[in-house]
Amino acid sequence: MTADPAPAPRPAATPSPEQHPPARSHDGVRRASLAALGLGALGVVYGDIGTSPLYALKECFGGEYGIAPSAENVLGVLSLVFWSLLLVVVVKYLTFIMRADNHGEGGILALLALLRPAENPTSWLITFGLFGAALLYGDGVITPAISVLSAVEGLEVAAPALATWVLPVTVAILAGLFLVQRRGTSDVGAVFGPATLMWFVSIAAAGAPWIATQPAVFAALMPTHAARFLGVHGFHGFLVLGSVVLCITGGEALYADMGHFGRRPIRLAWYAVVFPALFLNYFGQGALLLSSCADAGGLGAACQRALDGPFYALVPPALLYPMIALATVATVVASQALISGAFSLTQQAVQLGFMPRLNVVHTSAATEGQIYVPAVNGALMLACIAVVTVAGSSSRLAAAYGIAVTGTMSITSVLFYVVARRQWQWSRVRAGVLVGLFLVVDVAFFASNLAKIFHGGWFPMIAALAIFSVMTTWRLGARWRMRELAKVRMRFDQFFASLRLDPPVRVRGTAVFMTQDPEGTPPALLHQLKHNQVLHEQVVLLTIVTANEPVVPLADRVDVAQLGAGFWRAIAHYGFMETPNVPDVMRCAATQGLAVYRGRTSYFLGRETFIATGRSSLPGWRRALFMFLARNARSPTEFFGIPPNEVVELGAQIEV
Repeated sequence: MTADPAPAPRPAATPSPEQHPPARSHDGVRRASLAALGLGALGVVYGDIGTSPLYALKECFGGEYGIAPSAENVLGVLSLVFWSLLLVVVVKYLTFIMRADNHGEGGILALLALLRPAENPTSWLITFGLFGAALLYGDGVITPAISVLSAVEGLEVAAPALATWVLPVTVAILAGLFLVQRRGTSDVGAVFGPATLMWFVSIAAAGAPWIATQPAVFAALMPTHAARFLGVHGFHGFLVLGSVVLCITGGEALYADMGHFGRRPIRLAWYAVVFPALFLNYFGQGALLLSSCADAGGLGAACQRALDGPFYALVPPALLYPMIALATVATVVASQALISGAFSLTQQAVQLGFMPRLNVVHTSAATEGQIYVPAVNGALMLACIAVVTVAGSSSRLAAAYGIAVTGTMSITSVLFYVVARRQWQWSRVRAGVLVGLFLVVDVAFFASNLAKIFHGGWFPMIAALAIFSVMTTWRLGARWRMRELAKVRMRFDQFFASLRLDPPVRVRGTAVFMTQDPEGTPPALLHQLKHNQVLHEQVVLLTIVTANEPVVPLADRVDVAQLGAGFWRAIAHYGFMETPNVPDVMRCAATQGLAVYRGRTSYFLGRETFIATGRSSLPGWRRALFMFLARNARSPTEFFGIPPNEVVELGAQIEV
């Protein structure tokens, strides 16, 4: 399948002098819209990276491979944090990666849809991209858990007697967050942006006074401190990178959520709010460590308090509880954004044929992107609560965090190289030098996180491998199914010619036969004619095609062709972020001359039963997994929104 060609751009009209005042008014509206989108991007795009100050520096100095808080080490770690944000977020994602969009949509599957070669659907490119998508699910288990837990741990800082309440409160918040997903987020989504804006303003205000007392932290802006830190500490300093990466774990969200807001609002939010706030807070924590530890000359009580929670140590005691409450809200917003991203990723995977049909519930009549996937929601909820309960602290979760996201970042860089070569016609040298620089950073972070495998990092990797196995098995099983159906395939022109030789009895009404093969005869049609010996006076052969773009314009939704003798062919086009709806397709077809009468239309679907005989080339475990997925896939009647009382199912068996 190839994407529909982009429409030709409309010529720009030359404005007359009388049009200038409306143009200024339009610019004002556009600026207001840009600001509103930028505010919305704060909550959805930057929730994860915006809550990283809760635990990032804490793990650099107090984690599994923590370093002593000397002045040189503090400046070295701060320099690594600053330049990581600059190189990964600003240079890589905001400047280059976000240019590689699929009709405005970002994310690894959107990129894969743009690149996937129709002539070779099993290429290394698809395998690589699918593994990157699977890693996002692994990351999705850890992110809500560590974000909410690190916020609630502020209770222990404020009142050590409340330490026993940290886990129960965290589990309750996570459970409540997942349980309300079925209601949708449209009611609370409007407060995400303002709440996150308040969060960024607060963390900036918390860090700025400490910087004023220790202006020496500005020396960390020089990359020489980062280089000196890595040179002095060698392998130990390299392992500290596994904690430094926590400050950029939300970087992939900038690209994944580009379709919701666009490049300009995301960039505006970063430069105007997010980056200044993160800079002030991280450097404020560094100033706190310099004051409490380096200048104090040892690990006194004040230093230990700063190391235990440098973020909350910035906050005056009178404002500690309000900051804990605000941090909890911010982490819930960040978790919500990630959960919604998992739902969207699943919908894309289903539409692109990488997952079986799942129940996708639209929770908003006005917004297409507001969806809820019960199976994914339940799995994420159980996994998040399990890892919080087992880990018990954000430090232990941090030991498992980073492998999945750095793996995804590396894969995104490789896919970007392919885009630059195929789509933009860049030379090997130009694309290779740029992506090579990206991979130096990505692979360094990924390699430094490999040490976490023995401290819990295996969990997101196992989760990612499980999802990867599901996607590749479903893909391979679907290809085997198509090969089996091809053995009994009859071209429609052959079928049509046979009807002229032996015309069947025609009955009143319309029969709609769904088929994946627009040139072949639907097996359900052959079975219906074989067993019933009749045909409806109007027969529609309906094929639904998933385009390699996120959304297909309504004007291009359906192509209808009259084949003669009461036969019609309808091909419906949907984007990979849309959910097909057959009744809507028929209404669109009616505007093109296809007469459809309610109550006189029947939909004929093939129901296939897979029998394990060992005929397929699939290994035994993949065969069992594919049959399990096929049995539990959502029925076509429900998935395509067809009224159940208008459906006729005709069975068939396929040996696997």
